[in-house]
Amino acid sequence: MMRTRPLKVALLGCGVVGSEVARIMTTHADDLTQRIGAPVELVGVAVRRPSKVREGIDPALITTDATALLKRGDIDVVIEVIGGIEPARSLITTAFENGASVVSANKALLAEDGAALHAAAEQHGRDLYYEAAVAGAIPLVRPMRESLAGDKINRVMGIVNGTTNFILDKMDSTGAGYQEALDEATALGYAEADPTADVEGYDAAAKAAILAGIAFHTRVRLDDVYREGMTEVSASDFASAKRMGCTIKLLAILERAADGASVTARVHPAMIPLTHPLASVREAYNAVFVEAEAAGRLMFYGPGAGGSPTASAVLGDLVAVCRNKLAEATGPGESAYTQLPVSTMGDVVTRYHISLDVADKPGVLAQVATTFAEHGVSIDTVRQQGRPDGVGNEASLVVVTHRAPDAALSGTVEALRKLDTVRGVASIMRVEGE
Repeated sequence: MMRTRPLKVALLGCGVVGSEVARIMTTHADDLTQRIGAPVELVGVAVRRPSKVREGIDPALITTDATALLKRGDIDVVIEVIGGIEPARSLITTAFENGASVVSANKALLAEDGAALHAAAEQHGRDLYYEAAVAGAIPLVRPMRESLAGDKINRVMGIVNGTTNFILDKMDSTGAGYQEALDEATALGYAEADPTADVEGYDAAAKAAILAGIAFHTRVRLDDVYREGMTEVSASDFASAKRMGCTIKLLAILERAADGASVTARVHPAMIPLTHPLASVREAYNAVFVEAEAAGRLMFYGPGAGGSPTASAVLGDLVAVCRNKLAEATGPGESAYTQLPVSTMGDVVTRYHISLDVADKPGVLAQVATTFAEHGVSIDTVRQQGRPDGVGNEASLVVVTHRAPDAALSGTVEALRKLDTVRGVASIMRVEGE
C-alpha cells in the first residue's frame, strides 16, 4: 500500500550535482513516489552562499546551518554532495546519530575514512550508499556489492577519470602534446582550473581504494593505493605504443594475488593492446573491466562525471535507501571479513616498455641486456634506431620486457641509469591488459 506521509530529505551542497538532484526530485516527484511507495520531500538545502540564486529551489529551504538541519529529528535521508573531508565527515556522523540514512558522492572521504563511516551507520542502524562516488552514472558499486556478492572477484581494471581519458584520447587521435590536450580539456570544461587531482591520479586513486574494498572484502585506504600521474606521457610514448599495437590509458588496477593471500591497488598510465575493450573508450567516458571466477569478464561503461550522470546515481541510491526505510531494513554495509594485507607496488608482476638514449657504438646492446639479466628480468623485444633529432653519436633503444616483479623492473632501470653508455632513460611505461 502507498504510504502517504512523505519521507523527508535533506540536501547538503547545491552545486552542479546538488542542484541537478533537487531538480530531478521536483520534476520526477510522481515517478519517484510510485517507485519508492511513498512521496519524498526535500525539506532543507544546506549551502555556503545563501545569496546565490538557485533556479527551481524554494529560497525558504536554503540554510547555512547544516548541523541544525540534520538535528531536526525528522530527516529520513541525507544526501551529501559537498565533497572533501570536513565538514562532510562530521555532518554524515551527525546524520546517523539523528536517525537519518546517508547517500554520498564523496569519494575522497570514503577512501580516507570509509571504515569509520560504515561503523557509524551500522551502530545506528542506518544505510550508507555511495554509487555516485565512483564512475558517475555507471552502475558499478551496487552490482559489485550485491549482484556479484556470491562470486569471487580476482581483478578490476578500469578508466575511472574522464578528464585524463579525454586528454590521452586527444593525444592519441590528434598527435597533440600533453599541454595542448589539457588546454582543450580545460576550455571544454572537462578539466578544473587546477587539474592536479585528475592528472596526478589522486581522483582515480580514491576511487580505486573504494572499489578494491568492495571487490576483495578488505579495507583499502587511499594511502594503500600506488599512484603515478600522467603528466610525463609524451607524443613519442604514443608513437611507441602504436608500433606495438597499443594505446595509453590512465588505469586503476586492483588485483588479488595468485595465492589469494594479499591484494594490490594501483593507478598509473599504461600501454594496453588495441584489442582490449578499454582501448576503445574515448573522450571523457569511463569504463571498468571486472574479472570474476563464475561470472567471467564484465565491462561497465558510460559517462563518469557531470551534473546529470552523477545526479542519476544519487537518485538511484535515494530510491534504494527509501525503500529500505519503508521496509524497516538496511541494505548491505561494509564487507571486510577477509582483512587481506595490501601488498606494495614492488610485488606486482607486470611488464615494462623502456626507452633509452644510448651511445651509438658497438657493445651497448649487450651491456644493456646483461643488466636486465643480472636483475632477473627477461627481454621480450628490442628496437634500436638513430636519434630522430639528428644527434649522430646517440641512438634510441626501446626494450619491452616479459612479466616480472615491479621491484625487479625498477631495480633494472636504476642500474641502467648508472651505465656510462646510457645517456638517459627517456620513458618508462608499464604494459597491461594482455
